[in-house]
Amino acid sequence: MAQDELRALRIFFSGSVQGVGFRYATQRAAGAYAVTGWVRNRSDGRVEALIEGREPEIEEMLRDLESEMGAYISRRERTWEPYKGERQTFSIDQTF
Repeated sequence: MAQDELRALRIFFSGSVQGVGFRYATQRAAGAYAVTGWVRNRSDGRVEALIEGREPEIEEMLRDLESEMGAYISRRERTWEPYKGERQTFSIDQTF
């Protein structure tokens, strides 16, 4: 897979990730990189994000997020998906 290929990562964060500014920190971290997508709280207590861009940018963005919010995360579930390019920015979506 080429480094410059656009990809999408769906990630679920578990732990004490709601009510601590996690979605806002995710949006802030995304703003520093060439990524698009969304983040939202889930009714089961997890936070879900779909991040699209080049894999190195996505990984760097997640490193920044984890350096700020890692203490709240107990588990991560990551799945790479096909790039769809549905968003032009990175936003906070409604709870699902």
